[in-house]
Amino acid sequence: MKKTESRFLLLPGRTLFIASLIYLLLGCITFFFGNFLLVWLLAGAAIVPFIIIDCTLFLLLTDRLCVEREIPSSFAQGENVRVKLYIRSSGRPIFPCSVRLYDLHPGSMSTSAFPAKTGFPARWLSASERKTAKNQKIVFEYNLLPNERESWVFPGTEFLLGSLLRFWRMRVTHNVASFGRTYPNFKQIAHGAELKGTPEKGIIRQIRKRGQGLEFESLRDYQEGDSIRLIDWRATSRNRQLDGKLKLIVRNYQEEQDQQLLFIIDSGYRLPDLHFDSALEAMLLLSYIALKRGDAVAAASFGARELWIPPRKGMSAYTGLMNGLYDLHSAPVPSSPFLALENALSRLHRRSFIIMISNFREEDDKSLAWILNHIKKQHLLLLVSFRESEVEDIAFPGNASTNRTNEEVLETAAAFTYLANRRRLYRKWEHSGLLVLETSPKYISTALINKYLSLKKSGKL
Repeated sequence: MKKTESRFLLLPGRTLFIASLIYLLLGCITFFFGNFLLVWLLAGAAIVPFIIIDCTLFLLLTDRLCVEREIPSSFAQGENVRVKLYIRSSGRPIFPCSVRLYDLHPGSMSTSAFPAKTGFPARWLSASERKTAKNQKIVFEYNLLPNERESWVFPGTEFLLGSLLRFWRMRVTHNVASFGRTYPNFKQIAHGAELKGTPEKGIIRQIRKRGQGLEFESLRDYQEGDSIRLIDWRATSRNRQLDGKLKLIVRNYQEEQDQQLLFIIDSGYRLPDLHFDSALEAMLLLSYIALKRGDAVAAASFGARELWIPPRKGMSAYTGLMNGLYDLHSAPVPSSPFLALENALSRLHRRSFIIMISNFREEDDKSLAWILNHIKKQHLLLLVSFRESEVEDIAFPGNASTNRTNEEVLETAAAFTYLANRRRLYRKWEHSGLLVLETSPKYISTALINKYLSLKKSGKL
């Protein structure tokens, strides 16, 4: 909760506007009919004291209220947040006849409670609530929906107060500042540590699989389904049962830990907003899993914003990743995967699993040829690209009409050639020993997790 500092602005009320309009109309009548002059003068003399008295009482004795805000310091993107405003009297003897409350939230957030013309949550306080506020706090609650990842500021709240005779209104602004951040929404993170699934269907399920990695963990009795290659014959020969038969003993392995992952994401024109947000969420989700499994994680971006987060281990590193990446956005600016990989090579001092997320095309073949051949000798590189569904729809029209124009045929041929060249490039990279993953924004999280876990199980990391 924040204490308030306030400033005010006096404004004419609706009653004053109507009274002035009537008086002006009476003056027009007096202009044409002189008999109404005395009525016009008496009306002005009668109403002016009430306007002055109402203004004096409003400025000197009317309560301007106090407000405090209760709000979390961190939001999850796309999740409703409950905001509470506590309103109480400031101690002045006269309570406003009408009270309208506005909370000045950031423009990137939306609210469904008490819609107002200004776009801010607003509400008239009822007579019973005004009476309650004289003696104790009343609570105004509403829901906010944060739509963007960002650092946010609530600059304050506003009251629109009405005077006793409704001649005047007062806009009171309380500087109740609240600060915080909106992070990506990761409800899936709470669903377990070891994940596996089918990327095409977007399925992730928990599994329990005995490790066949590179680190020996323990010996155990043979169980049906174990591979013969896991049998430790030396330990078996020393383990005879009472009837003289040998009891098979197998080696139990666990996945290697203390490995290093580096995520490199393109924040330039190659990844539009939808693709970029999906990629960032997949990065953070896989980072969480890798950190829980004992690996170190680093992150970098290139294009609109150059960023480097050095590798760290342990779950405390996840907070640093979230704080470093939560407000990262893409922009329509040029980006160079070559320079990003070159920069990563200069900073990495041990073998790492590098995951670069961009949108690789035919022109990247020559520009990346040298750096890719150089990097695969020292590190394991996975190049992640998004499928271009719009181009695929043009290249493979579902219900193509036989009466197509020449322009439509040429457009289809160009789209087909573009996709064929992309896939030819990806096959070339795969044959040279690189890892390539082409997926859609919807399934990138599942696809990356599956790739990481399969590589851990295979011992390639």
